[in-house]
Amino acid sequence: MAERSEASFTEGDLSRHVIRLSGFMILGFLAMTLAQFVEAVYLGLVGTEALAAVTFTFPAVMALGAMTRGLTLGGGVRVARAMGVGDRERAAILTTHGLLLVLVFTVGCAVLLAGFARPLFHLLGARGEVLELVVAYAHVWSIGFPLFGLSMAGTLYMRSIGDPVFPGYVLTLGSVLQVAIGPFVIFGWAGLPALGVEGAAWAFVLARSLAFLLTVYWFAVRERMLRRSLKGLVGSTRVILHVGIPAMATNVIEPLATAVITRLLAGLGTAVVAGFGVAARIEAVVFMVVIGISSSTAPLVGQNWGARRFDRVSRALAICYRYCLAWGAIAACVMWIGGFTFVSLINDEPLVVATATTYLYIIPLTIGFIGMVNVANGAFNAMSKPLPALCLSVLRLFVFYVPLALLGSRYFGYTGVFVAMACTNVIVGLWARSWNARTIARERRRLSPA
Repeated sequence: MAERSEASFTEGDLSRHVIRLSGFMILGFLAMTLAQFVEAVYLGLVGTEALAAVTFTFPAVMALGAMTRGLTLGGGVRVARAMGVGDRERAAILTTHGLLLVLVFTVGCAVLLAGFARPLFHLLGARGEVLELVVAYAHVWSIGFPLFGLSMAGTLYMRSIGDPVFPGYVLTLGSVLQVAIGPFVIFGWAGLPALGVEGAAWAFVLARSLAFLLTVYWFAVRERMLRRSLKGLVGSTRVILHVGIPAMATNVIEPLATAVITRLLAGLGTAVVAGFGVAARIEAVVFMVVIGISSSTAPLVGQNWGARRFDRVSRALAICYRYCLAWGAIAACVMWIGGFTFVSLINDEPLVVATATTYLYIIPLTIGFIGMVNVANGAFNAMSKPLPALCLSVLRLFVFYVPLALLGSRYFGYTGVFVAMACTNVIVGLWARSWNARTIARERRRLSPA
């Protein structure tokens, strides 16, 4: 059996830890978003309606994934702190109970999505043939969501336990399989029926189910971090949900913002919605780098906070902020130079291209500031201070974004919606960094011996 992972982030070079934690997750996230990009290419060959249909699923899919990550984060920060003080058995119990909560949650969500798909997507603006395609996609996608959710939760627990490498394998395997399976079920290769949009959902289900088996191997065989006993489940649930519930609410704000965008753009036509969907998938490829960087925050801060290494917490956050802003500048340059070409690879309808390229000329410039928000939120949660992260997310959506987007949509169409998003990202990113720094300073004075 491979050597078991141990807490490793309380010693050693912090830049190296950030790079290792981020690097393998970035590879996994990039593989996942590239799979979504390739899926968009496949669906672009099917037609604009197919692209628009899957775009309408973005808010629901993002919301379910975001809430699952939030619930997992509640357990992950506790596991990281247990590993930080060397209590592996406590970490194993929390991991077992945390994954059980994820299973119950994802099964419940899958049932609700399948049952209420039609009224939900009608509310978001899907109509006619596009609505039928959305509903068909959602019904199939729901089947695979619990196993996908457990795999995603598993990668977060792996990192909290101290393994930055294996999570990248899990995400990459699922993505490679999804790309490989897609043409067979979408276009009907090898004599299979051509299922179109529904086939894309089946590719997701089959690929992520196989990746789930790799997750089971890590926890049950390699690391032996699962326990059969449910003793202490109530107590574990309480501490997990203390951070998990606010983190779920925090994470769901972004999908709500996407729902607002989708609803506003739906009134401008199917091609505009499809263009937004194309741009979002392209942007996601570069955005996953800051997601990878910010995802290193919880295990780094969690383990060092548990070990009372406050100096390392502050240095780790400074490194993460710097890397996010640097990548944001690089991403903006890439999108300015190649945005039109990337969009044209998927769909060449003029309004789709115009919408998507406008988005890619505006939003990527603010990716670094979104990363700052995510880094700050990860630090708040790792310190068991989830409410500031929730407040920031609520303010971001309801105080800044929605009012600005409504005004922008009214006077400048889809361009105004995208500018509103960019302005909101910058304002909240700077605010998040400042608030987090003040909180750390206050908590450090409180917890440090006199």
